[in-house]
Amino acid sequence: MLQTLKTYFGYEQFRPLQEEIIQRIIDKKDALVLMPTGGGKSICYQLPALLLEGTAVIVSPLISLMKDQVESLRSNGIEAAALNSSNDETENANIRRACVDGKLKLLYISPERLLAEIDYLLRDMHISLFAIDEAHCISQWGHDFRPEYTQMGVLHQQFPKIPIIALTATADKITREDIIRQLHMDDPQIFISSFDRPNISLTVRRGHQAKEKNKSIGEFVRRHAGESGIIYCMSRNKTEAVAQMLQKQGIQCGVYHAGLSAQQRNETQDDFINDRIQIVCATIAFGMGIDKSNVRWVIHYNMPKSMESFYQEIGRAGRDGLPSDTILFYSLGDLILLTNFAKESGQQSSNLEKLQRMQQYAEADICRRRILLSYFGEISTKDCGNCDVCKNPPSRFDGTVIVQKALSAIVRTEQQIGTRALIDILRGSYSAEITGKGYQELKTFGVGRDIPPRDWHDYLLQMLHLGYFEIAYNENNHLKITESGKDILFGKGKATLVVIHREEPVAASKGKTKKKAIPKELPLGLPGTESEELFEALRGLRTSLANQEGIPPYIVLPDKVLHLLCAALPTTIEAFGEISGIGEYKRKKYGKEFVSLIRQFV
Repeated sequence: MLQTLKTYFGYEQFRPLQEEIIQRIIDKKDALVLMPTGGGKSICYQLPALLLEGTAVIVSPLISLMKDQVESLRSNGIEAAALNSSNDETENANIRRACVDGKLKLLYISPERLLAEIDYLLRDMHISLFAIDEAHCISQWGHDFRPEYTQMGVLHQQFPKIPIIALTATADKITREDIIRQLHMDDPQIFISSFDRPNISLTVRRGHQAKEKNKSIGEFVRRHAGESGIIYCMSRNKTEAVAQMLQKQGIQCGVYHAGLSAQQRNETQDDFINDRIQIVCATIAFGMGIDKSNVRWVIHYNMPKSMESFYQEIGRAGRDGLPSDTILFYSLGDLILLTNFAKESGQQSSNLEKLQRMQQYAEADICRRRILLSYFGEISTKDCGNCDVCKNPPSRFDGTVIVQKALSAIVRTEQQIGTRALIDILRGSYSAEITGKGYQELKTFGVGRDIPPRDWHDYLLQMLHLGYFEIAYNENNHLKITESGKDILFGKGKATLVVIHREEPVAASKGKTKKKAIPKELPLGLPGTESEELFEALRGLRTSLANQEGIPPYIVLPDKVLHLLCAALPTTIEAFGEISGIGEYKRKKYGKEFVSLIRQFV
């Protein structure tokens, strides 16, 4: 097993649980695997596929994901192919022939195509194992339910002796049980890896409105010049607007949402994977189909609807284990909209519960990673030191007067206003809604002029979280004071609020923006003293080789391997092959060019 791992994948040792999972499949027994994105799930079925006789059949939900995996395997010298509608008939005929002749080690296939082929191609093949990737799609309780996946139970009925491995990055207990039941798995062993991704920083910014968000994003992108990132938005229109905002600043940015044609979506994804664009602005549908290892950051323009969705989406960052950033913008407007969506959904109570947990995460003033891990049933005994709460522990103050001003305004309008009108009253804004209802005559009109609108948004979120008022979703989202709110309003208690910290804007440097240097805290046990010039030269060579082969640059060699090359400076092909992540095939294929370039610098 270790020899195969080194030969094809270039690693000297397994990550936690991988070896046990692989042994389980080699012993022809079923397994359900929960591993975080970037945690090494694919090795768990790719390695047994190489060790067992026959062809492994991998069920995957997206053509782009299959393409990515197949390219990656071929770049390691492994025979693999994907049978799908994007191929022409000749190509699919050749793939079928290769399967029957036993020339492929892995066949990737969509659930729909698998069902069509189950009585034909699959009967004529020697199958070693079935792997069901993104297995949460099977369960109606999963965050990305796909009806066609529910028919995968037919595999064990028709091929009872072939082991099944189901893999996912996110599945709570009820989803796990549903996956096992739907697949008719035979006494499967459940492997749950740590969900912790310590290289990913977690930051939440509350109370920003569109203008502040855009400014903040623009500044963030400038600080991360040349680094790949994804911005998730709730609506198609918002993805277009954010992309246009960035494009006006000269940033290469694409759009991905369901309103575009399949060709347009594929072009955006292809441009992103091949580093032709730096950023993708996308609705939640984007991301599952990419294995791009060097996504350095993920921004959520709007709050996601569940912790599963959030975890899956931030998991697109830092798959190579290098430091990566995530930012979640959270506002009352998002909360109201998502609550209404949940109430109108077919699974109201479940979706409201999931949203509430997401809200608790966003409003937390304790280590965010501990909350995230706890959601997935993993207890952490110490703070992470890599989230905004750990880096800037909240300081508090007596906010009783601020709370009283807001609650008083709600009462004086007979609890018939939403958050926007409340802030207009407090700020003394003569908007049409305010003057139309005569609210400018209220005693509380303008009593909060000294507090900026975005701070009011933040304080109102805190007050909601503290239970001083509720939102009546069935009454036009009007605000209603609770009993504990009345205690504060009438002086029977004190309200403690958290001091608001705003990130300081960073002035753009004049002249040409320099690409950001190598991360200074490489989780590779290496000091950040590598030559930036060499790193960029290696990136250039990688891009050139990738263009010649028509594959994404990170498939040639990931960023992590380039950093290791910068540190180790191998000047022979043998030494090049000793670098973690470089197998025999890549050593023979790329060694000469990379070693030659490194020698110039040495």
